[in-house]
Amino acid sequence: MTATPEVFISVDIEASGPIPGEYSMLSIGACLVSDDTETFSCYLKPTSDRYVPEALEVTGLSLEQLRSEGLDPREAMQQFKAWVEQVAPEGTRAVFVGFNASFDWAFVNHYFHYLLGENPFGIAALDIKSMYFGAARSTWEQTRSSEIAKIVNPRRKGDHDALHDAVYQAELFRLIRTQLMSYYPV
Repeated sequence: MTATPEVFISVDIEASGPIPGEYSMLSIGACLVSDDTETFSCYLKPTSDRYVPEALEVTGLSLEQLRSEGLDPREAMQQFKAWVEQVAPEGTRAVFVGFNASFDWAFVNHYFHYLLGENPFGIAALDIKSMYFGAARSTWEQTRSSEIAKIVNPRRKGDHDALHDAVYQAELFRLIRTQLMSYYPV
């Protein structure tokens, strides 16, 4: 049996709070893990007025500004889906890769299903924290990006800009695979 070719896509989002539905996804950043110059990013109009002040503070985003400058969420998800289908064409499997993927995937999955009726990533995501946890045989505390960076030495850093963080995550993913899991092909 031949395996379906997998296209690993690093995805990061910024949100106004901890859960989809009650809080809004404010931005999406994504890139191919294999070519982090192949990117997608957008800002979204909020779907709710609810927010956690620290969430907005860390991102520097403003609900007021996004209401006027962000994309309609349905349009944003249609554009994101079209990009995913372009970089992971028919006959391949798009694999959602995230750092603390459960958070980012929950928002992306909710928005895809609620607005478009389907998620091109399917029902699962690959979590870099968990991958590192197993590959390095670390403690959960040691799976913070700052701790992982001390081991794998990425060139980039995260800064809570969704696209910048997606590119940073892609680098972490590649470094973990090549440095800690060298018996697997990248």
